[in-house]
Amino acid sequence: MPGSDVPAPRPLLPILVALAGLASFSMMDGVMKAASLALGAFAAIFWRSTAGALVMAPLWLRETMVLRGGRLPPAASLKVHVLRGVVSAGMAILFFDGVVRMPLAQGMALSFVAPLIALYLAAVTLGEKLSRRAVTGSLLALVGVAVIAADQLGAAPGPDAWRGLVEILTSSVLYAVTLVLQRRQAQLATPVEVAFYQSIVIALLLAPLAVVWAPWPTPGEWGLVLAGAVLAALAMMLLAWAYARAQAQVLVPLEYTAFIWAAIVGWLAFAEPVTRGTIAGVTLIVAGCALATRRDDPPPEMI
Repeated sequence: MPGSDVPAPRPLLPILVALAGLASFSMMDGVMKAASLALGAFAAIFWRSTAGALVMAPLWLRETMVLRGGRLPPAASLKVHVLRGVVSAGMAILFFDGVVRMPLAQGMALSFVAPLIALYLAAVTLGEKLSRRAVTGSLLALVGVAVIAADQLGAAPGPDAWRGLVEILTSSVLYAVTLVLQRRQAQLATPVEVAFYQSIVIALLLAPLAVVWAPWPTPGEWGLVLAGAVLAALAMMLLAWAYARAQAQVLVPLEYTAFIWAAIVGWLAFAEPVTRGTIAGVTLIVAGCALATRRDDPPPEMI
């Protein structure tokens, strides 16, 4: 169980595990973009979550019987699982509906404002005082978002481009909430538990509407859905393991490496070029986040 006498790993190990989890998430994003193009974002997320819950159920059941004697997690853990699952459902649907309308690398770049939003959320929920550096970094990142938006709207003007842009930015707000919850969840639950409940909560939440909005996938579409489920479960377990062993302030900046993977996946799978505007925008966003989160002494953990 989390918090038990587990030998502390080397400081570098959680970082490497988190990087592997982020690479898995980026590959999953590419698979799910293809599934969303075929099925629609809602159906792709519903079937991926359902498949993910079925994949993780045997591991969760074994862990429940062996570690907890058949008892369910305590109410505090279940509350965090449900809350993060609900937020993640909206985040995922908006993100994948958005990247259907724009290159994967651009969508990923826009999502990088999430750590900054998480900084403000932590200030509101934990009563932390925002520094002048944080405000300046936020403004710098905002300029980066404007550069990417101008690049996207200039290349593909029209309602679809605007819709994708708004969906990605809204998804980023929800992603920031999951970042704040992620450390707390990792402290309360094992990686298997985190992956299982994330999938089952999303599947159950979307199930009432799935009757109308989730057509039965073809064999090829099932391949995409199952690949997405496995990659998502792997990524969640790797990140849960890492966040249980390292502070959020150490791991959150690693989110920016996802841009590299997203650019590679978008180029290989969808022939999406990475434009100068996107590179300039992501550079400003990363610089702004680095400035905003830099402290003279270590900040408190986001929990």
